[in-house]
Amino acid sequence: MIFRKSYSGAFHSKASFLRTMDTSTVTYLGGLRTEAVHVRSGVKINTDAPLDNHGRGEAFSPTDLMSTSLACCMMTLMGIAAEKKGIPLNGLKAAVVKKMAEAPRKVERIEIRFEMDGNGLDDRQRAILERVARTCPVALSLSPELEQVLTFTYR
Repeated sequence: MIFRKSYSGAFHSKASFLRTMDTSTVTYLGGLRTEAVHVRSGVKINTDAPLDNHGRGEAFSPTDLMSTSLACCMMTLMGIAAEKKGIPLNGLKAAVVKKMAEAPRKVERIEIRFEMDGNGLDDRQRAILERVARTCPVALSLSPELEQVLTFTYR
């Protein structure tokens, strides 16, 4: 068995290493900006440091992307569950609020307010959607110290 040592010092078997694939390439553009390119599609995302951390705040900051990724992941799993179980998922939107801690500087709280059309959704279907949102891979990968506050509103 072949093992590779990651930056964190953890060892990974060849079998687990082969299940991974390049996700993106990232280039530092200068001026506290980066450009990330998705390997398979070529789609680009630019980042900028936020106003409160020496940047211009003219694009997503890396922590904005992390917080937004949480909402995107949750919505994706809600969509998968809705398709599998024939649950109507209409007008789903989310508003994301990120709260930073000062020392050390890190995201301490992410609030996500989901809103969707609730017509035709019974309590069981709503519970399914809410449960899968809470168990998305991004949510499970974030530190348990990071508070994730979710609200679901059905119109």
